Amino acid sequence: MNPSLFSFEGLAGLIFLACIVCTLAGALIATNTLRLIRAVAGLAMCFLGLSGVYVFLGSPFVALMQLLIYVGAVCTTIIFAVMLAETKAARHVTPRGKPRVVLAIIVSFVLAWALIQLGLNTEWPNLSGNAWEQGLGSVENIGTSLLTTYSMSFELISLVLLAAIAGSLVLARTGRHKS
Repeated sequence: MNPSLFSFEGLAGLIFLACIVCTLAGALIATNTLRLIRAVAGLAMCFLGLSGVYVFLGSPFVALMQLLIYVGAVCTTIIFAVMLAETKAARHVTPRGKPRVVLAIIVSFVLAWALIQLGLNTEWPNLSGNAWEQGLGSVENIGTSLLTTYSMSFELISLVLLAAIAGSLVLARTGRHKS
């Protein structure tokens, strides 16, 4: 029996489809526009749609981190970098050549076909029950995993972030132009 559009499953499918369309539309805007600000807006739109997909995959923590880190921090940082950058380089943007566009479209379709075939022909494990009911993507399970199983990775990531902060302080101290 097919679910009705006005049932929970039908509306969930419609929202999932909207997240996929948002992701694809944002990616197309980000890659096909010549204005950098529009490209960043398309990237943020793509990240928003991807966050919705993560919610449907049963991982609300990853969805929230997608919103906070990529939409909130990365896109905002890119926008500030664009506003503070030199404007002379932005005026010399030229459209891409036709052979590059055709090659990119062909490669994209081949990659999409390969991923679709992989998804359709793979034996996926059947989790007993729903991922929401099992709490697989819950903050509690992720926190427990980070502090037990993956504690070394967690500490290494914090060292990399500390090095990035120190590097940004060194760059900020020397200034934009060395004199």
